[in-house]
Amino acid sequence: MNDHAGRQAVAEATAREMYKLDHTARHLGIEIKTIQPGSCVMSMQVQDWMINGHGICHGGLIFTLADSAFAYACNSHNQRTVALHCAITFLVPGKAGETLTASAEETMKSGRNGIYDIHVQNGDGETIAHFRGNSRTISGTVLPEE
Repeated sequence: MNDHAGRQAVAEATAREMYKLDHTARHLGIEIKTIQPGSCVMSMQVQDWMINGHGICHGGLIFTLADSAFAYACNSHNQRTVALHCAITFLVPGKAGETLTASAEETMKSGRNGIYDIHVQNGDGETIAHFRGNSRTISGTVLPEE
């Protein structure tokens, strides 16, 4: 198996293992669309119960979708990694019934630190939020070490 195929296999296995334990993502209907080393695309359909008092998708749920894509992207190397700092900018409201897609990309990884940019888009491909996550690698792996 070549190096790229090996890293891809690790990313996929890590995502499967994490998703088994990710009760929050499963409860919210967040699904993994693609996973690659350092990147992940996840989606979530906005349900009526996700709508806040302004008639738009609750920002905390958009944050959760983006944070989930961030988590899977930064753990895709099979090194346990957590959020060190996250920030989100809401650009356009999410609406009931639409499917939101969060695309996470590794911008920088050096030592135990990483920076990831996540764009959340609506069904029309319009970016509704930009999330930046700073990660920190901690001890251990997601998959059991051989």
